Amino acid sequence: MKTPTIQTSRLILRPLALSDAPAIQRHFNNWNIIRNLATVVPWPYPDNGAETFIRRELEIIAAGEEIYHWVLTLRAGDGEAVGNIHFRPGADNPKGNRGFWLAEPYWKRGLMTEAISAVNDFAFNTLGIEQFHVCNVVSNEASRRVKQKTGAEFVGYIELAHHNGQSKSERWRVTRESWLRLNPGAGERSS
Repeated sequence: MKTPTIQTSRLILRPLALSDAPAIQRHFNNWNIIRNLATVVPWPYPDNGAETFIRRELEIIAAGEEIYHWVLTLRAGDGEAVGNIHFRPGADNPKGNRGFWLAEPYWKRGLMTEAISAVNDFAFNTLGIEQFHVCNVVSNEASRRVKQKTGAEFVGYIELAHHNGQSKSERWRVTRESWLRLNPGAGERSS
Protein backbone atom coordinates (compact mmCIF):
# COMPACT_ATOMS: atom_id res chain seq x y z
CA MET A 1 0.00 0.00 0.00
CA LYS A 2 1.29 3.45 -0.90
CA THR A 3 1.31 6.32 1.54
CA PRO A 4 -2.15 7.87 1.24
CA THR A 5 -2.98 11.56 1.41
CA ILE A 6 -4.85 12.32 4.63
CA GLN A 7 -6.70 15.54 5.37
CA THR A 8 -7.49 16.91 8.81
CA SER A 9 -9.24 20.15 9.72
CA ARG A 10 -6.01 22.18 9.36
CA LEU A 11 -3.52 19.90 7.63
CA ILE A 12 -2.86 17.84 4.56
CA LEU A 13 -0.57 14.88 5.13
CA ARG A 14 0.76 13.85 1.75
CA PRO A 15 3.44 11.41 0.60
CA LEU A 16 7.05 12.54 0.88
CA ALA A 17 8.50 13.71 -2.45
CA LEU A 18 11.94 14.82 -3.63
CA SER A 19 10.45 18.26 -4.33
CA ASP A 20 10.07 18.67 -0.54
CA ALA A 21 13.85 18.82 -0.06
CA PRO A 22 14.23 22.64 -0.02
CA ALA A 23 11.47 23.16 2.57
CA ILE A 24 12.67 20.27 4.74
CA GLN A 25 16.25 21.51 4.54
CA ARG A 26 15.18 25.00 5.61
CA HIS A 27 12.90 23.91 8.48
CA PHE A 28 14.71 20.81 9.75
CA ASN A 29 18.20 22.33 9.87
CA ASN A 30 17.42 23.70 13.33
CA TRP A 31 19.18 22.79 16.57
CA ASN A 32 15.91 23.13 18.50
CA ILE A 33 14.54 20.21 16.46
CA ILE A 34 17.65 18.09 16.03
CA ARG A 35 18.74 18.26 19.69
CA ASN A 36 15.79 15.99 20.55
CA LEU A 37 16.67 13.40 17.91
CA ALA A 38 18.93 10.38 18.02
CA THR A 39 22.53 10.88 16.94
CA VAL A 40 21.85 8.90 13.76
CA VAL A 41 20.68 12.29 12.38
CA PRO A 42 23.81 14.26 11.44
CA TRP A 43 24.66 17.54 13.17
CA PRO A 44 25.70 19.96 11.88
CA TYR A 45 23.07 19.12 9.30
CA PRO A 46 24.72 18.91 5.87
CA ASP A 47 23.69 21.25 3.04
CA ASN A 48 22.30 18.28 1.11
CA GLY A 49 20.89 16.54 4.20
CA ALA A 50 17.22 16.74 3.24
CA GLU A 51 17.78 15.57 -0.34
CA THR A 52 19.96 12.68 0.85
CA PHE A 53 17.36 11.71 3.45
CA ILE A 54 14.45 11.84 0.97
CA ARG A 55 16.30 9.85 -1.70
CA ARG A 56 17.18 7.15 0.85
CA GLU A 57 13.61 6.94 2.16
CA LEU A 58 12.12 6.78 -1.35
CA GLU A 59 14.58 4.00 -2.27
CA ILE A 60 13.55 2.03 0.82
CA ILE A 61 9.89 2.44 -0.10
CA ALA A 62 10.57 1.47 -3.74
CA ALA A 63 12.40 -1.65 -2.52
CA GLY A 64 9.18 -2.78 -0.85
CA GLU A 65 9.71 -1.99 2.84
CA GLU A 66 6.43 -1.20 4.56
CA ILE A 67 6.87 2.44 5.46
CA TYR A 68 4.45 5.33 5.26
CA HIS A 69 6.09 8.72 4.99
CA TRP A 70 4.09 11.94 5.13
CA VAL A 71 4.97 15.58 4.96
CA LEU A 72 2.67 17.96 6.78
CA THR A 73 1.35 20.96 4.91
CA LEU A 74 -1.13 23.58 6.07
CA ARG A 75 -4.51 23.44 4.32
CA ALA A 76 -4.52 27.23 4.26
CA GLY A 77 -0.89 27.36 3.09
CA ASP A 78 1.04 27.08 -0.14
CA GLY A 79 1.71 23.33 0.07
CA GLU A 80 5.17 23.71 1.63
CA ALA A 81 6.27 20.90 3.92
CA VAL A 82 6.32 22.11 7.54
CA GLY A 83 6.83 18.74 9.21
CA ASN A 84 7.20 15.03 8.72
CA ILE A 85 5.84 11.77 10.10
CA HIS A 86 7.15 8.33 9.24
CA PHE A 87 5.45 5.11 10.28
CA ARG A 88 6.97 1.64 9.97
CA PRO A 89 4.30 -0.74 11.29
CA GLY A 90 6.31 -3.93 10.83
CA ALA A 91 9.62 -2.65 12.17
CA ASP A 92 10.92 -4.41 15.25
CA ASN A 93 12.99 -1.48 16.40
CA PRO A 94 13.66 -0.39 19.98
CA LYS A 95 13.35 3.24 18.79
CA GLY A 96 9.74 2.57 17.86
CA ASN A 97 7.62 2.48 14.75
CA ARG A 98 6.79 6.15 14.33
CA GLY A 99 8.74 9.39 14.41
CA PHE A 100 7.89 13.01 13.72
CA TRP A 101 9.08 16.58 13.71
CA LEU A 102 7.41 19.94 13.12
CA ALA A 103 8.96 23.23 12.01
CA GLU A 104 9.51 25.51 15.00
CA PRO A 105 7.21 28.37 13.84
CA TYR A 106 4.27 25.91 14.10
CA TRP A 107 4.91 24.59 17.61
CA LYS A 108 2.32 24.86 20.41
CA ARG A 109 -0.70 24.96 18.07
CA GLY A 110 -1.83 21.34 18.41
CA LEU A 111 -0.89 20.58 14.80
CA MET A 112 1.21 17.50 15.57
CA THR A 113 -1.49 16.08 17.85
CA GLU A 114 -3.96 16.55 14.98
CA ALA A 115 -1.59 14.87 12.51
CA ILE A 116 -0.74 11.96 14.81
CA SER A 117 -4.44 11.38 15.47
CA ALA A 118 -4.96 10.99 11.72
CA VAL A 119 -2.01 8.59 11.47
CA ASN A 120 -3.39 6.55 14.39
CA ASP A 121 -6.73 6.30 12.57
CA PHE A 122 -4.85 5.07 9.49
CA ALA A 123 -2.81 2.55 11.51
CA PHE A 124 -5.74 1.05 13.37
CA ASN A 125 -8.60 1.43 10.87
CA THR A 126 -6.94 1.07 7.48
CA LEU A 127 -3.97 -1.17 8.29
CA GLY A 128 -5.79 -3.03 11.04
CA ILE A 129 -2.78 -3.30 13.34
CA GLU A 130 -3.26 -3.87 17.06
CA GLN A 131 -0.33 -1.93 18.52
CA PHE A 132 2.96 -0.18 17.85
CA HIS A 133 5.71 1.53 19.86
CA VAL A 134 7.02 5.09 19.90
CA CYS A 135 9.86 6.80 21.77
CA ASN A 136 11.12 10.22 22.75
CA VAL A 137 14.13 11.58 24.58
CA VAL A 138 13.18 12.12 28.25
CA SER A 139 13.63 15.90 28.05
CA ASN A 140 11.27 16.35 25.07
CA GLU A 141 8.12 17.40 26.92
CA ALA A 142 6.26 18.43 23.75
CA SER A 143 6.70 14.98 22.20
CA ARG A 144 5.59 13.38 25.47
CA ARG A 145 2.41 15.52 25.49
CA VAL A 146 1.57 14.48 21.92
CA LYS A 147 1.90 10.84 22.95
CA GLN A 148 -0.25 11.32 26.03
CA LYS A 149 -2.96 13.15 24.03
CA THR A 150 -3.05 10.43 21.37
CA GLY A 151 -3.46 7.37 23.56
CA ALA A 152 0.10 6.19 24.11
CA GLU A 153 0.84 4.28 27.30
CA PHE A 154 4.25 4.64 28.94
CA VAL A 155 6.03 1.26 29.20
CA GLY A 156 9.58 2.11 30.32
CA TYR A 157 12.94 3.45 29.25
CA ILE A 158 15.53 2.52 26.64
CA GLU A 159 19.06 3.75 26.07
CA LEU A 160 19.50 5.79 22.91
CA ALA A 161 22.08 8.54 22.35
CA HIS A 162 20.63 11.95 21.46
CA HIS A 163 22.26 15.13 20.26
CA ASN A 164 21.43 16.94 23.50
CA GLY A 165 23.74 14.56 25.36
CA GLN A 166 21.00 12.43 26.92
CA SER A 167 20.88 8.70 26.42
CA LYS A 168 17.59 7.90 28.13
CA SER A 169 14.41 7.67 26.06
CA GLU A 170 10.85 6.99 27.09
CA ARG A 171 9.19 4.05 25.34
CA TRP A 172 5.45 4.09 24.74
CA ARG A 173 2.92 1.61 23.38
CA VAL A 174 -0.06 2.73 21.31
CA THR A 175 -2.82 0.13 21.12
CA ARG A 176 -6.03 -0.06 19.18
CA GLU A 177 -7.86 -0.46 22.49
CA SER A 178 -6.35 2.69 24.07
CA TRP A 179 -6.91 4.71 20.88
CA LEU A 180 -10.56 3.70 20.58
CA ARG A 181 -11.12 4.31 24.29
CA LEU A 182 -9.73 7.84 23.90
CA ASN A 183 -11.57 8.39 20.57
CA PRO A 184 -14.81 6.39 20.57
CA GLY A 185 -15.73 7.50 17.01
CA ALA A 186 -12.29 6.70 15.58
CA GLY A 187 -13.32 3.20 14.51
CA GLU A 188 -15.92 4.72 12.19
CA ARG A 189 -13.67 7.37 10.56
CA SER A 190 -11.69 6.61 7.46
CA SER A 191 -8.49 8.17 6.15
